[in-house]
Amino acid sequence: MKKRCWEINFAILYSGQFVSLLTSAILQLVLIWHMSATTKSAFILSAASFVGFLPGAILGVFAGTIVDRVDRKIAMIAADLFISFVSFALVIAVRNGGIQLWLVFVVLAARSVGTAFHTPAINAAVPLIVPKEHLTKCAGYTHSIQTVSVLLGTALAGALYARLPISAFVAFDAGGALIACFATAFVHIPNTAKDGNTSSKTNRDMIHEIKDGIRIIRQQKGISAVISFYAVFMILLSPIATLYPLMSLNYFNVSTLRASAAEISYFIGMLTGGVILGITGGFKRKRFGIPFSIALIGIPTLLSGLLPPSGFWFFVAYCFAMGFSAPIYQAPVTALLQERIKPDYLGRAFGLFGSVASFALPIGLIFSGLFADRTGIPLWFAITGILCLALSALMFVYPTIRTIDDNEKTKLPT
Repeated sequence: MKKRCWEINFAILYSGQFVSLLTSAILQLVLIWHMSATTKSAFILSAASFVGFLPGAILGVFAGTIVDRVDRKIAMIAADLFISFVSFALVIAVRNGGIQLWLVFVVLAARSVGTAFHTPAINAAVPLIVPKEHLTKCAGYTHSIQTVSVLLGTALAGALYARLPISAFVAFDAGGALIACFATAFVHIPNTAKDGNTSSKTNRDMIHEIKDGIRIIRQQKGISAVISFYAVFMILLSPIATLYPLMSLNYFNVSTLRASAAEISYFIGMLTGGVILGITGGFKRKRFGIPFSIALIGIPTLLSGLLPPSGFWFFVAYCFAMGFSAPIYQAPVTALLQERIKPDYLGRAFGLFGSVASFALPIGLIFSGLFADRTGIPLWFAITGILCLALSALMFVYPTIRTIDDNEKTKLPT
């Protein structure tokens, strides 16, 4: 019975998370459609994306430090309650009229702040309830849950958008956050803030604690190298998802219905990769698995850029391959941090990790915006694929990554 206890805890925790992720996915898509229909402004949409990532990117490391000071369960519940409170306040504000643009920006910023605390908290909590040998599998299942929520959320948003007011979708999101809170409350998560977390027992200032967390990560040279490569990888890959519609509509010259097939194929690939990873546990040796997964993404990206305008359905197949590779890369990296960083510092580690990913998106978009219009989108796909393959090759020979599995049994720095 004790052996199965962690599985029950994990299932309860992520059942609540699934509901919250689903309602969030519905709201996010509805807000994008609402702004597109009411403003017809690309600038407004870009500004909304900026507001949606910047607070979380800036707060990431600070939020992770606070998470390391408190009970992880309390941090997750507080973050969800904050999002729910803001959403309910918005429902009250717009109950007698349409939602104004500035209120949409408030919701996006508030959600970014809540996510900045919630993501490192849940990632730091998982290794406290899941045995080390099952972390990669659980990361694969987590990826699948996130993918299903996006797919199902897209379908529900499309079915309900014309039938319900915006305030109803905001209320759904607030309710989803509350359900996640109730699920989290029923899960037993050891409180590291009471079990030897030095930072919670001293009066050291936050900046010192952030530096201390960065020091711990840097001492784990394999970890710091993986995070550095991850930043480069995200800068390369993040614009590709944005360019999917332009690739389909402008280069392959297909209808919007067919263009959606490429993105659906990508998400189905992600779901398939996450499920297979959850069943098999992925590569035993991370020094092979992580670089290989980058190559697995780079190859179909390169091949997509070499397709003729008549090769759309090959592009759809390549999108599946790219999606399939995503969890095979991200899940082992997440599990690696959970395995190798002491629980006292996991909040800061994932806060830094989240900030790196958040800042990589606009940097990648700037580069793609500067070059894709000049070189053409297919050539940009090909260049990105080549750079991913080069990055993979470099990771295979990089010293601290080659020995990352050997370092797994070394004593963690204190």
